Amino acid sequence: MKPTTSHRTYPKSRPSAPFPAHIAEELHRYDEHLRDARGLSSGTRKDRIYVAGLLLRQKFNGCAIDISKLRTGDIRQFLAKQLEANRSTSNASHYTGALRSYLRYRATCGDSVGELTAVIQNPVHWKLASLPRALAPDEIERLLDSFTTRHRWPKRSYAIIRCALDLGLRSGEIASLKISDIDWRAGTVTLKGTKTLRQDILPLPMETGQALADYLQHERPLSTSNSVFVMHRGDHDRGMTADDVRGVIRWAYKRIGLKHTRSHALRHAFACRLIERGSSLKEVADLLRHRSLNSTLIYAKLDTPKLAAVALPWPGSAA
Repeated sequence: MKPTTSHRTYPKSRPSAPFPAHIAEELHRYDEHLRDARGLSSGTRKDRIYVAGLLLRQKFNGCAIDISKLRTGDIRQFLAKQLEANRSTSNASHYTGALRSYLRYRATCGDSVGELTAVIQNPVHWKLASLPRALAPDEIERLLDSFTTRHRWPKRSYAIIRCALDLGLRSGEIASLKISDIDWRAGTVTLKGTKTLRQDILPLPMETGQALADYLQHERPLSTSNSVFVMHRGDHDRGMTADDVRGVIRWAYKRIGLKHTRSHALRHAFACRLIERGSSLKEVADLLRHRSLNSTLIYAKLDTPKLAAVALPWPGSAA
């Protein structure tokens, strides 16, 4: 039966004052480029726009923006200033990546930025060096068993967890789900406006469908919004944002004492289960909706049976 209807971020802080109007206009054009030409999500765009804005404010706060007047020393000074408080590899990668992105955009505008990009040195980061930080099976079981009526809006939280765990959805994709995206008869979910700017149709597992139907029928407040997940406090006609969804997931972790802080741990758990059940990396990449198979290669290190088959004997061992 079809149910009826009845909130990453680097940097941690934002500027206390808005950017000057001429810089804000430049950032608006840059945002349109990131959205329309690069297909980036709103969260990624906000981070890159913020870093570009800091650079422009440092150099052109009181004058018109002229990229030809930007010098290599300006880039070095900017990076040194931003990394003073946190010189971690991830923080450095964030700023250097964001700068390269903005300069690539300026190159499409006709600016000569070769010398500027040459001084942006990527920090050493071994590719595929880390393992995905996924929830262990016992942690997943504890998490799913933790949603009781003792907590606020347990059906919404449970449905959100199931969407991430059973479908591998990102927080932004969960927030973007519309009631009309669910085909209850066919048992599918259509994802629109995803990170890859394509439309994907995924099978809807029975447990996930039941969780969504239970929330929509018995807990979702009356709302004019077509979003599956809406705010339960304040404006019921406002759909949840990606940050709202991440907040729900983090609170669920904290409530049962899990050390995980990122909602992506559920997406990783989804991928790990696929690998353990014998799915190929191509199949995992398709279900995770990765643009490149390289993004999925890290999960190959979790396929222990296949790794054991190609492992060489330890020197000096009897094998």
